[in-house]
Amino acid sequence: HVQLVESGGVSVQAGGTLRLSCEVSGDTSGTYCMGWFRQAPGKEREEVAGIEGDGSTNYVDFARDRFTISRDNAKNTAYLQIINLTPEDTGVYTCVAETWVGYCPDFFTYWGQGTQVTVS
Repeated sequence: HVQLVESGGVSVQAGGTLRLSCEVSGDTSGTYCMGWFRQAPGKEREEVAGIEGDGSTNYVDFARDRFTISRDNAKNTAYLQIINLTPEDTGVYTCVAETWVGYCPDFFTYWGQGTQVTVS
């Protein structure tokens, strides 16, 4: 059984920086693909970034310049840092994970509860 617990969601002023954390608990014996989704008010959920078991990363177009995904395997934690925050970054950010099988499948089995980011 795997659980994802996000933290770091805050209310912040535009132009600021924040880092979200996602800790994997439960079965931490495996290696997981990790990722982040976000859902802005009134909009559909969208993928932001992912990081594979070998540390390679991928970003959707809007996230390439200001978002950085990383992981600390010793802490079973993934991070999402966002710089130069804008009000358009407001939303619920959700961490996801899937067992890494040498590559990341195109689905995620494990989802966190989400953490609210508000930029004003």
